[in-house]
Amino acid sequence: MAAASNDLIQLRPEGLYCPAGDFHIDPWRPVPRAVITHGHGDHARTGMGAYHTTRIGLPILEWRLGEQIYAAHEYGVPFEMGSATVSLHPAGHVLGSAQVRVEVDGEVWVASGDYKRQHDPTCDPFEVVRCDTFITEATFGLPVYRWPDTSEVARDIVAWRDRCAERGEAAILYCYALGKAQRVLAELAVHTDEPVLLHGAVATGVEVYRRAGVSLIDTLPVADTDKAADFAGKLVLAPPSAAGSSWIRRFRRAQQGFASGWMQIRGNRRRRNYDRGFVVSDHADWPDLMRTVRETGASRVIATHGNTDAIIRALREDGIAAEAFRTDFGGEE
Repeated sequence: MAAASNDLIQLRPEGLYCPAGDFHIDPWRPVPRAVITHGHGDHARTGMGAYHTTRIGLPILEWRLGEQIYAAHEYGVPFEMGSATVSLHPAGHVLGSAQVRVEVDGEVWVASGDYKRQHDPTCDPFEVVRCDTFITEATFGLPVYRWPDTSEVARDIVAWRDRCAERGEAAILYCYALGKAQRVLAELAVHTDEPVLLHGAVATGVEVYRRAGVSLIDTLPVADTDKAADFAGKLVLAPPSAAGSSWIRRFRRAQQGFASGWMQIRGNRRRRNYDRGFVVSDHADWPDLMRTVRETGASRVIATHGNTDAIIRALREDGIAAEAFRTDFGGEE
């Protein structure tokens, strides 16, 4: 749906654009000024003239994007961009993730970026920001998606590792290298003190989190282990891209699992040939998507990436004006 010419945030070929502030939010094409909600690759891309981000999220962008022109802002502290007053507020998605609040002449819009409402010991919790228009993600915007308690999932991961140990197997758990892996490591610390082995891509992100002061269970890069090591009974975290690679061959006997919100649907695990699926997501589930929209008080909602049709239909039934922006954002893995 095309944006009205007086909308505070509009969909342009480069991304979400604020005319009053002359900046884009998470643009997918090069622009002069970008406000970045978080460091995942579908939201933070190279090629921008300058990047505005949160102070705590700056090390994430530096890791992912390298040397760029950055402006770092504290959560909740307004700054001016053109005639727009902008502030960044916790999104609860990953370390440093933010919602973008834009105010012009008393009208307030909030672009959520990716967010979740579940407890996560590795990042600031989601903050409800009242607004007139709320731009929300909808990655898991179907009623079937309802997350279990992540601490209980972590307990299940430990039990799976222990069963693998009894069979002389390693337990290889695939999860996204930014956010998901660190959250799993933090949750595991409550249930075990056994160190976790890491693929190199995961190890780098873990060190970024540790330097930010996030407490995680002890870890060791697989690359630092003896080449003749027996990995039986060891839990190993790796990015999904490692599945089927030459890296995996060092584990002579192993089971493979996947931690993702997509594992809510059992058929997804079978289609991807994983031995185990663990439901852990860094996005809001259906109840939290609906709850968040209502708590913002927004009279208009624009859904972006994900299952937008279902959430639009549900919101319209509740009397809320709802529509969609077709963006280039991805989802979970």
